[in-house]
Amino acid sequence: MAAITRVFDLLVHSNETFQKDDLVCGKFNGTWKKYSTNEFIDLVDQVSRGLIHMGISKNDKVAVMSPNRPEWNICDFGIMQIGATQVPMYPTLSENDIRFILTDADIHVIFVSDIILYNKLNKVRCGLPDVKIFLFDKVEGIPNWDEVCELGRTNNVIDLSSHRDAILPDDILTLIYTSGTTGTPKGVMLSHANLVSNFVASSKLYPGVFNKALSFLPLSHIFERMVIYMYFYLGISVYYAENMDSIIANVNEIKPHGFTTVPRLLEKVYDRIVAKGTELTGFKRKIFFWALNLGLRYELDGKNGWWYEIQLKWANKLVFVKWREALGGNIQALVSGGAALQPRLTRVFWAAGMPVLEGYGLTETSPVIAVNGLNKGETKFNTVGRPLEGVEVKIAEDGEILCKGPNVMKGYYKRPDLTAEVIDENGFFHTGDIGELIDGQYLRITDRKKEIFKTAGGKYVAPQILENKFKESLFIEQIMIVGENRRFPSALIIPCFTALETWCTHKGIAYTNPAEIIKEPIVKEKIKREVDRYNSEFGHWEQVKKIELLPKEWSIDGGELTPKLSLKRKIILEKNKDLIDSIYRE
Repeated sequence: MAAITRVFDLLVHSNETFQKDDLVCGKFNGTWKKYSTNEFIDLVDQVSRGLIHMGISKNDKVAVMSPNRPEWNICDFGIMQIGATQVPMYPTLSENDIRFILTDADIHVIFVSDIILYNKLNKVRCGLPDVKIFLFDKVEGIPNWDEVCELGRTNNVIDLSSHRDAILPDDILTLIYTSGTTGTPKGVMLSHANLVSNFVASSKLYPGVFNKALSFLPLSHIFERMVIYMYFYLGISVYYAENMDSIIANVNEIKPHGFTTVPRLLEKVYDRIVAKGTELTGFKRKIFFWALNLGLRYELDGKNGWWYEIQLKWANKLVFVKWREALGGNIQALVSGGAALQPRLTRVFWAAGMPVLEGYGLTETSPVIAVNGLNKGETKFNTVGRPLEGVEVKIAEDGEILCKGPNVMKGYYKRPDLTAEVIDENGFFHTGDIGELIDGQYLRITDRKKEIFKTAGGKYVAPQILENKFKESLFIEQIMIVGENRRFPSALIIPCFTALETWCTHKGIAYTNPAEIIKEPIVKEKIKREVDRYNSEFGHWEQVKKIELLPKEWSIDGGELTPKLSLKRKIILEKNKDLIDSIYRE
């Protein structure tokens, strides 16, 4: 078997080793379109030859702006195996960011999914006539990606081997733009070697029986993209969810062995399960909450003792089996990243036979730095696991996590000054996160270095720790702690309106809509009691003294969340400046 030193070597590896009938699959108009290994490779080669015929050569930039679908992967490999650089663009990017990226990267060709994104890009590319846009969907009169494939088929005499041979492991594979503190995106340069090191090391933590995965996290983010490369490496078929609203339906349809996720989705799954349990009555209700409370106390490797393990077997037969069925019945492992996962969720999902492997990383580290595993000693709750093989992690004197290894980026595109700020003379990347090594090996993240703030009294507050704890309440959907240079911490809270509506019904309170119900003093008092319940676990200076409720969830489209669903704190602060000021005037 040929060695994998460049990402496109996965094609030869897959062809020689697995020969899948469903290497990648997407659902269109109610039907799954499956691409076999051979079909996939043929289309990749067509895209490559088509781009070469169009004049695209090594180091040229080609963008893909689309939700997850098989064409994304096909174009990705078609671009990379001729030495061009793939630039993924989030479909939700603002016009200013799109214009900056097109200009900064000097993009020649863009593949987009639909007419909406086409029109968005067409508007922005004014003054940039050299940018060619090709659509994945078929729309009359609009250039389609099939035209690129047809160019490849027509020019099949183009020898791709010479292009592949000219690509070195250290060559740039992709240029990924992330938001900077100044608002100007930074282009992260990742090489073939960066990604290969990451998916090979990550693959060693996956279970043996794992043949099918569901994918829904954005391929524009390096986390999901690296995982897809790992799936190809392991011979795992990839099925793309139709959209974020169809995840559960698609899970039950294809019955995957696992998927990658973010804490927010697991929180929603858990809340939905608990809500259904609350609707039960009598003995069934008692059994449900007995099993739930048992799961919340779960410890690894039978540390709770033989009697607990006997009870857990019964809980699995009576209750948790239904949880597994709700997620297709075949889950072997779930991988969570992007934000901190509540330890109680990790425990209860492990107890239910669906292990959640929490990991940690950044775009600049390809992305995984550390992750928990399935084998004994590979996981420790309330940590992000041990560093990947070949990755060195150390904690700086101020608590910042530093990382060194083959996964660390080559630098920021055209910005050696910014690169020098984050990669020191010893080759360590400064993550900007604060953490500690538990037992000298398991990494625990405590907060973002730049998000820790100081109150007017000079006390430091780490907001993520508080937020993660408060979200354990069934009544709190989203929360952001504020209070920098203020007398005390406060919180902006979006309640879980489903739970709130049920509570209002039980209390005989008329529920109208989110905007009206949060004005009710009794509702605000209820949420404040929830906050006070968890406040007791923190120091007096950290405790949230006042709250304000908001009627609408923060979202990517609204600009308050990043594509990986992290809070854009600066944006939220700006949008709610008057409300926050009013908290501290009282």
